[in-house]
Amino acid sequence: MTEHLVEEGMREWASPLYSEALSQFNRVAELIELDPNIAARMRVPQRAIIVTIPYRRDDGTEVKSLFGYRVQHVLTMGPTKGGIRYAPDVNLGEVAALAMLMTWKCAIVGLPFGGAKGGVRVDPTTLSRAETQRVTRRYTAEIVDFIGPTKDIPAPDMGTDEQVMAWIMDTYSQQVGHTEPAVVTGKPPALGGSVARREATGRGLVSLVPAAAAQRGLSTDGIRVAVQGFGNVGRYASLAAAQAGAKVVAISDISGGFYNGKGIDVMAAIDHMDRHRSLDGFAGGDRISNADLIGADCDILMPCATGGVITGANAGEVKAKIVMEGANGPTTLEADGILNAKGVLVVPDVLANAGGVTVSYFEWVQDVQKYLWTESEIVGRLREIMSRAYEDVQSLATKHKTDLRTAALIRGIKRVAEAKLARGVYP
Repeated sequence: MTEHLVEEGMREWASPLYSEALSQFNRVAELIELDPNIAARMRVPQRAIIVTIPYRRDDGTEVKSLFGYRVQHVLTMGPTKGGIRYAPDVNLGEVAALAMLMTWKCAIVGLPFGGAKGGVRVDPTTLSRAETQRVTRRYTAEIVDFIGPTKDIPAPDMGTDEQVMAWIMDTYSQQVGHTEPAVVTGKPPALGGSVARREATGRGLVSLVPAAAAQRGLSTDGIRVAVQGFGNVGRYASLAAAQAGAKVVAISDISGGFYNGKGIDVMAAIDHMDRHRSLDGFAGGDRISNADLIGADCDILMPCATGGVITGANAGEVKAKIVMEGANGPTTLEADGILNAKGVLVVPDVLANAGGVTVSYFEWVQDVQKYLWTESEIVGRLREIMSRAYEDVQSLATKHKTDLRTAALIRGIKRVAEAKLARGVYP
């Protein structure tokens, strides 16, 4: 695949995740006989920026430099939307791939956004709060002309949170000379953030459980769920699942996992995580590894951590009847084929974890209109949009006799292609 990237002048974006995203796109583009001119335009991001960020360590003796990125995949649909992640392996290809996936995700649920993504190559666990703030403010200053409420709206992602969004909002506001809450989403409610944004991705994921379970003839009452990853998405997916009557039998984070066939006390796990910043030492189940969790005895497996955790090497071990992707790109193409051949229903990331960007859209609308919605209004609208998107994708899957991932991408790619054709080429 790397050779294919180079051949098409895509050397800048070459990375494993971009190769996966491009392979998905190419397969669907061929299936729907997409206009080759449109396809060529959609294979690469429309805009990208690389910045270097100097920041001073707390001891004052050293100034470090970091690389930062922001990529906007498609500007056709409206402003772009996507998270900012802080991680030691962030690179341009990864960010470009995630921006592409965000374009499809927004189109699938019908949001007026193109996809974007950003990141800083740094291990956030090595930074103090003051250092994180300095990195964030300098990164924002470097990309300030690239973002804005009508241009590109960042949000939290891996390694960032609502406090980072507050610093971005404040820095941007200082630069433009007035307070601008709508420049980011996922910020604290005190600054115009949505009261339901933090839990939105996990809640949206679980809102699709009844429809997915019905497809496999499963009852949702007491359905057994295993959640890989206990960050923002995983913890709230676990909590929402338990509140909906499911039995959460396995959870994990970077330190490893726990299995309890009788059901894990999710609130106790969250409390332990809040106190210790890790599940290590949690007494609510038998100790297992993250690898063991992928093959755990359960009905639904929710990979909610990082990409590429279900691969050709371990897909055969999956016992779950349904895989619901809370993370971005947790299943490789090879693993996808194995799971489909086994009859496992895979609810793809571009549909399953779209709850986050959907509630981000609600937050942006509220900030622009200066009118806040109640939590019950937000949750109700989230469920409505997610359920409608699932029904539409399932209908396409039946029509094309294909899996949900392919059907979801057909829906998203067709919507973007129609918008590009309607707008034409300038000049």
